[in-house]
Amino acid sequence: MIDIPFIKGLYAVKDDIYAYLQPDGAWGLSNAGLVVKGNQALLIDTLYDYGHTREMIDAIYQKLGDDVSFDYVINTHANGDHYYGNALFGGAVIISSDACREEMKTMPPSRMNLLMRTSWLFGKAGGYAKKVFSRFNFSDIELSLPTRTFSGTMTIDFGKSVVELIEVGPAHTKGDIIVHLPGEKVVFASDILFIDMMPIFWEGSIENLIKACDLILGLEPDAVVPGHGPVTDKKGVEKMKEFYLYLYDETRKRYDRGMSVLDAALDIDLEKYAWSEKERVAANVAALYCELEEDKKGLNPVKAFEYMARYKEKKGGVAGYPFTPSSS
Repeated sequence: MIDIPFIKGLYAVKDDIYAYLQPDGAWGLSNAGLVVKGNQALLIDTLYDYGHTREMIDAIYQKLGDDVSFDYVINTHANGDHYYGNALFGGAVIISSDACREEMKTMPPSRMNLLMRTSWLFGKAGGYAKKVFSRFNFSDIELSLPTRTFSGTMTIDFGKSVVELIEVGPAHTKGDIIVHLPGEKVVFASDILFIDMMPIFWEGSIENLIKACDLILGLEPDAVVPGHGPVTDKKGVEKMKEFYLYLYDETRKRYDRGMSVLDAALDIDLEKYAWSEKERVAANVAALYCELEEDKKGLNPVKAFEYMARYKEKKGGVAGYPFTPSSS
């Protein structure tokens, strides 16, 4: 039974293993992990900008003392909310999968900053992005890429903990990894898992997402820290797998009937999955259409944001209205 409140801060999951949580887990408000060995630390993911990352560092110092040194930083995948804070850990060995490092180069912080400054150029997609990412400051972030990469698996002996890095991508992105601590029965699932909110996937396949859920379940964890949302256990993983299977089946039916992406997304019944960020289903359906059509280019992110904005408007939301140059 997991009894960790979903309140902002650093929480012990097991001895010397912590989760840093950022409610409400919406766009960019990701979780991170920490493994401690004396005054040394292994950090699992940094945050979306320097301000949020510094808040996390301060929380770690308050809990563990300001003599903590960060020996390792693990980046689980190439979304900025899991690595844009890397530059604040200059003395650490930064590790990711090979594919993750390459994907990071395609959306550096400078590009995200430009998108926010010129969001009005992208119509509804830009308006939606501006709205959901407005809490973050991308203007001063330097791209800091991993200094060590791997493919498949990698193991780090860190004090009494064995830390297993397991590549499961392409799934949510091209090079996703999960972090498993077998001795403590803890998994950091990254964005393979969203709890109490609609997941989203960009570059991978839903088959690999389902396989990743099965892998996590096979590890028999007591605690699972998702990329977004509260700490969970196997039940949370089972629910996510159930949703991925449901989404694929429902999307395939509508694809076979020749429905458009938006019409298909609007038609899918989400009553059983009454989560926040529901409009992400439109981006997921679009990604599945690309997969079903064997479109090697994959889902265009701007198009994905346009689908989400239009879905939200159709459902009576307010996100997605374009910004003008004077208000951007």
